[in-house]
Amino acid sequence: MGYERGNMLRPSTDGFRISVSSTPSCSSGGSGPDDIESLGDVYVWGEVWTEGILPDGTASNETVKTDVLTPRPLESNVVLDVHQIVCGVRHVALVTRQGEVFTWGEEVGGRLGHGIQVDISRPKLVEFLALTNIDFVACGEYHTCVVSTSGDLFSWGDGIHNVGLLGHGSDISHWIPKRVSGPLEGLQVLSVACGTWHSALATANGKLFTFGDGAFGVLGHGNRESVSYPKEVQSLNGLKTVKVACSIWHTAAIVEVMGQTATSMSSRKLFTWGDGDKNRLGHGNKETYLLPTCVSSLIDYNFHKIACGHTFTVALTTSGHVFTMGGTAHGQLGNSISDGKLPCLVQDRLVGEFVEEIACGAHHVAVLTSRSEVFTWGKGANGRLGHGDTEDKRTPTLVEALRDRHVKSLSCGSNFTSSICIHKWVSGADQSICSGCRQAFGFTRKRHNCYNCGLVHCHACSSKKALKAALAPTPGKPHRVCDACYSKLKAAESGYSSNVNRNVATPGRSIDGSVRTDRETTRSSKVLLSANKNSVMSSSRPGFTPESSNARASQVPSLQQLKDIAFPSSLSAIQNAFKPVVAPTTTPPRTLVIGPSSPSPPPPPRSSSPYARRPSPPRTSGFSRSVIDSLRKTNEVMNQEMTKLHSQVSSLLFFLFSSTKH
Repeated sequence: MGYERGNMLRPSTDGFRISVSSTPSCSSGGSGPDDIESLGDVYVWGEVWTEGILPDGTASNETVKTDVLTPRPLESNVVLDVHQIVCGVRHVALVTRQGEVFTWGEEVGGRLGHGIQVDISRPKLVEFLALTNIDFVACGEYHTCVVSTSGDLFSWGDGIHNVGLLGHGSDISHWIPKRVSGPLEGLQVLSVACGTWHSALATANGKLFTFGDGAFGVLGHGNRESVSYPKEVQSLNGLKTVKVACSIWHTAAIVEVMGQTATSMSSRKLFTWGDGDKNRLGHGNKETYLLPTCVSSLIDYNFHKIACGHTFTVALTTSGHVFTMGGTAHGQLGNSISDGKLPCLVQDRLVGEFVEEIACGAHHVAVLTSRSEVFTWGKGANGRLGHGDTEDKRTPTLVEALRDRHVKSLSCGSNFTSSICIHKWVSGADQSICSGCRQAFGFTRKRHNCYNCGLVHCHACSSKKALKAALAPTPGKPHRVCDACYSKLKAAESGYSSNVNRNVATPGRSIDGSVRTDRETTRSSKVLLSANKNSVMSSSRPGFTPESSNARASQVPSLQQLKDIAFPSSLSAIQNAFKPVVAPTTTPPRTLVIGPSSPSPPPPPRSSSPYARRPSPPRTSGFSRSVIDSLRKTNEVMNQEMTKLHSQVSSLLFFLFSSTKH
C-alpha cells in the first residue's frame, strides 16, 4: 500500500553521490590528558558515488556508482569534527561539533541547500547558514531540515512533489535554507524527522507538530488531509513527545506518559500511526490508524530511541533491548522465526549486549552496542550491511571491519550506511627508545606522542606545545610536539602570519531577511583543516560579490589563533624569563552579510568552537609578577652565594698572609 505508492513516485534508482577513499585514514598520534575532545571520522559503505577516473589516472568531473562492501573512510577536502551525520535517499548531511552544516550528494530541487543545480561528491559547507549554529539535522528524500542551538527550524528542498513538504505554507521549492515560522513562533524545536512526503518535529515543551502529505493519516491529525505548515497533533496534547521518526507512510513516536497514581513516575511508551500494511505499526493488524496509538503489546517497556524503515519499525528500550515489527521479506526484523505481526525481540548475537543506538535504511538495520560493536542485518544488496558481500542477513551480524574502531554513532540511508568513529591513536608499545635522543624508556622516562609527526618521544624531547599540529584533535588549542616539529611549525607560522589579511566584521541579516540581534552575527571558521582554502569558500550564488562569499570569515585560523599560547617547559621559562609580556593584537574575521546592515561591534563567538578567541592579556610595559618573584628569589640566592664566596676569599687571603709571614 504505502510502500507501493512510494515506489511508483520514486525514480527507479535510489543511489546518491558520495566520495570515499580507497585507503584508510591516517591515525593520530598522542595520548593522555591533552585529549579533551577526539576527532570524529566518517566511514561509509553500500551503494555510493565516487569520482570517475580518466584513462590517464586523474579524477574526472563525472561520478559513477560504486558498491562499497566494507566500511571505508569518507573522502573530503576538509577535516571535519563530525557531531552528527544523517543519510537520506540520495544525499547526506552532517553537523560538525562547532555547529556547521555540510551536505553532498545528488542535487534535485535544492535539497543540498547550496543554491545551485550541481551535484556534490564531497562534503560542502552550507554557507547560507553562516550566521546560525546548528545542533541537529534530518534528511528526507526530497528535502532537508535542521534545528539551531536556539531552537529555530530551517528547511529547504523540492516543494513541488507535495503540498507543505517544507512547512512554509506553500509548494514552492527552496534552494537555500529558510526558517520555518508561523505556528512555531515562540517555541523551541528540539528535534525533527523527515519522511519521504511529510515531516514531524518535537518541541522543548513536549508538543508534537507534523506537516506535509496527510495520506493514510500519517500526520496523526485524525484525517487524511495535507497540511502545508506545522500543526500540533492534538490527540497528544498534555503528553510529552520526546522522539519521533518518519518513513514513507507511517510515523512513530516515543511519548512520555504519567502513571495511574500521583506517586508514579512517568514512562516512555511507543506510539505509531499511518499505514498499517505489513503490520509495520505493531498493533497486530494491517489497519490504517489516523491518530497516534500506543503499541499495547509493548506497554510494559520504556523506550529510548526509534527508527522507521519502508515497511517496518525498530524501537530501542531504555534497558538496551531491540524490538522490531513489520515486513519480513529481507530479514530486516532480525528474528528468523517472527512473522512480524506483533513486535518481536531481537536476540541471537544481541543476547547479553546493551544496545545504545539504532538506525534503519529502506530494508536494513544497524545497531551500536555499549562495547562499540556494530551489528547489521536485513537486505544486503550493494554491500549496505558492511560484511564484504551482498547477501541478506536475517540475524544480527557483527561488522568485522569496525571491530577495532571506536564507533560513536550510526546512520542509515536507503541503501547505504555510515558511522562516526573516534580518531585512533598510534600505539607506542612497539618503540622502546625515544625517537629524538634515542634513550630507552623506563619508569622515569615516559612515552609521549608528537601530535605532528606521530612518533614517540620522551618528555625532554617533546616538552613544547604548538598550534596547528597535523594530528591534533582540536587545532584551536596547543598540543605536545617534538622539538623538530616545533621548530618547523613556528617557522611556518612566522611565514604565514606576515601574510594574514585584516578584515572588518559587520553584523548581517538572517536567512529569512529579518535582522538578528539576539545571536552572534559573526563566527570565525570552524572548518578544522583545508586542503584547498578556496574550495569551501567559493560560492556560485547569484548576486553575491567575492567579499560576501566568505562565509565564516576564512577557512584558516586568524593571526590571533596562530599565536603561541603553549605553556613553556622549565628550561624555556628560564630562557624567556627576561622577556617582557606583550599582548598580541587580534584581527576580527570577515562575516557573511545578507541584506543591508549597519556596523556595530559583534558579540563574542560561540565558546565551543575550537577557534574561539581567548581574551588577550593586559598590555604591560614591565615584567610580570611571576617573573619579578622569580628574579627576587634568584637575587637572594646570588647574594647568599656572594657572601659565602667573600668569606672563603677572606679565609684564603688570611691563610696566605699567615704562611708568608712565617
